[in-house]
Amino acid sequence: MLIPGSWHGGWSWQPVAKRLRAHGHGAIALTLPGLGHGDDPSGYRLSDAVEYIVSTVLNLGHDDVILVAHSWGGYPTTGAAHRLTDRVSKVVYLNAQIPVRSRSLVDDDPPELRESNLRMIKESPTGSIPATLEDVEKGFMQDVAPELQRLVSDLLTEQPGRYFTDASDVGAATLTIPTAYLASECDRALQWPAGEFAARLSVEPIPVPGTHNAMLTHPDQIAAAILAA
Repeated sequence: MLIPGSWHGGWSWQPVAKRLRAHGHGAIALTLPGLGHGDDPSGYRLSDAVEYIVSTVLNLGHDDVILVAHSWGGYPTTGAAHRLTDRVSKVVYLNAQIPVRSRSLVDDDPPELRESNLRMIKESPTGSIPATLEDVEKGFMQDVAPELQRLVSDLLTEQPGRYFTDASDVGAATLTIPTAYLASECDRALQWPAGEFAARLSVEPIPVPGTHNAMLTHPDQIAAAILAA
């Protein structure tokens, strides 16, 4: 089960999902509440994203599900994994933020980024945070064709603000399911080095090629890394 990060929907995982299916695996790419095209992002809480993942896994009826989380998706995925220990066999994180219990994503941000995110949430009529073409060009997918950057920018949706400001009620330190952390060599979007996030899982980061959005720029390698993790 592939879980996207901030501003992204299931579309961002489709190239990897296609390759996983070609290897004989079931692959579902989720779009979390409030992040679908046409969704109203107001009112959603981090717990809504956690509950959506939990209910989707339970509805599958399988006991060997692998959760794969990108970027901010590490927050709701970690929360869901704590409730799915009998259904989930592994959690793989890709360029992901790893939560600490009782802290939110903005709590984990450097001061300047924290202030910027809180200001955008306050100023937005829907309490959300937009993503810009500049975010794609400089953070998510630098050094790729401008046409691809513009396409991805057009697909991004506003991020519900409470997804960033709600504290996680669990942390990675108490996760009993096996984990792996994939870290792109050219990631510029994470607010802290990938090694620091991997350390919260007590694992060493596994290097993979590409940018923060490596699932779009290097889907063959990311699919292979997920299967090997």
